[in-house]
Amino acid sequence: MRKRKVTYPVARTATKQPRVAGLPGDPGYVRSTVATINLAALDGRDDLRVGQRVKIGGEGLYAGELAVVESLVSGIIPAALVRTEAGKTRRVRVIDLERVSAEG
Repeated sequence: MRKRKVTYPVARTATKQPRVAGLPGDPGYVRSTVATINLAALDGRDDLRVGQRVKIGGEGLYAGELAVVESLVSGIIPAALVRTEAGKTRRVRVIDLERVSAEG
């Protein structure tokens, strides 16, 4: 007895239409999962000192809150450990810190 020929179904991806807009080769295409890197973060700042009052900038956690610098961390991207007025601590890039006057 002869074996029957095996037939496989057509792949589901064979019927999909090709995408026209938003291809990775397009200059205006930006993937939503790509992180943007601020190269200015590599430069340190000499105007910050331990115990100084600062305002946390940027878009991260505690943005816009006032804090006190507890320690400065040197490295590839200089950072500072700050304590907010609510008592929470956070490591923040020094470019995201804004100096605040001592009496304010």
